[in-house]
Amino acid sequence: MKSINFRKALTAAVFAGAVILGTTEVTNAQWRSRDYQREQERIERQREARQQARYNQNRYRVYRNGSYYSTDNRGAELLRQAVNRGYQQGVVAGRNDRRYGRSSGYRNMSIYRSGNYGYQSYVDSNQYRYYFQQGFERGYQDGYNSRYQYGSNNNGTFNILGNIQSSILNIQQY
Repeated sequence: MKSINFRKALTAAVFAGAVILGTTEVTNAQWRSRDYQREQERIERQREARQQARYNQNRYRVYRNGSYYSTDNRGAELLRQAVNRGYQQGVVAGRNDRRYGRSSGYRNMSIYRSGNYGYQSYVDSNQYRYYFQQGFERGYQDGYNSRYQYGSNNNGTFNILGNIQSSILNIQQY
């Protein structure tokens, strides 16, 4: 009888020890999981900080109508696209007017007046419109007069010349 009680007590003690060790192991695994998660969060915060630092390094200012406007790399690229898209649409409109014998005139065209072709709300709509219209005017002149004074034609793709675009945008990195 003593032997059975001793065995039961020993089995209970071993079982209790296993439960304690198992619980400890689960707790340790939970701590390791939390530590891993914290480390991953720290790494992500560092990555975002580096990305933000790179983003902040690419600041531009655009001079228009006697004032400077600040933007970042994305905004600068959208304004470049506005000039180029305006040029592309202007060439097509000018060619069509010449082809159909219409007098030269783009200011009443809705695409010119709205100036929002390709617009993305990341930049101010007035800024975008202004630069689109600047490109459109030059593209229209090239298209109507069958020349490429302000741009080029590469297999049917019209692009404003880089130096013309730069003079229109007057953009500076700082």
